[in-house]
Amino acid sequence: MSFDGSPLFLVVMGVAGCGKSSLGLALAQALRLPLIEGDDHHSPASRAKMSEGIALTDADREGWLTTLGQLLQAHPQGAVLTCSALKKAYRDRLRTACPPLRFAFLEIGRAEAEVRVKARAQTHFFSAALVESQFATLESPAGEPGVLTLDAGLPLSTLAQQTCAWLALQEVA
Repeated sequence: MSFDGSPLFLVVMGVAGCGKSSLGLALAQALRLPLIEGDDHHSPASRAKMSEGIALTDADREGWLTTLGQLLQAHPQGAVLTCSALKKAYRDRLRTACPPLRFAFLEIGRAEAEVRVKARAQTHFFSAALVESQFATLESPAGEPGVLTLDAGLPLSTLAQQTCAWLALQEVA
């Protein structure tokens, strides 16, 4: 899929437990684009911090955001990236690396995010103790250009349909 002949670049974003990976995979498949799983590119030191319940700092995320921007640039045909992108400054860094970038923001309540993160504790490095810090760090992207806000409580198929419909409207606009 492309915008006006330009490749499609989409970040599926939100706090831990909102469903970024699930929606990112569904969209990458639906759009026939490569998926870049942001969590796969954290440094070993950052993974260790998060597994111990220590929130990452801006400095910890610096190299990670650079890597994600480079990965987007390495896919000239377009890509779907999963990335928390909690702060506007992080989103702006990604936009600088990839100017046509769009964002699908999965909005979720704190209690539901915590339940989801606890449920995956055996299979994911992220500590449930960090959910509160994710909400404290989150700067909502609502109102920023190129951002779709989605209710993370909806079924995955509905979220994928809503995102694809929004992207199609963006292409026409």
